[in-house]
Amino acid sequence: MEALTTISSKYQIVIPRDVREKFKLKPGQKVMFIPYQKSIRLVIVPSIKEARGMFKGINADNLREEEDEER
Repeated sequence: MEALTTISSKYQIVIPRDVREKFKLKPGQKVMFIPYQKSIRLVIVPSIKEARGMFKGINADNLREEEDEER
């Protein structure tokens, strides 16, 4: 699915209807722009409710402790 949109003079874009419908996007929903090489990835940020259990079963043995993090 390809969709073309134009950046407005206020740097806003409209997400085409077919994309909104396919990904069930709603007003107020959060998205994140992630620079990747010479492109931009648009990632849908899940709500807390949707994210619950996302990492169930993950092995947390090798996670760094807060005191080890660089700040």
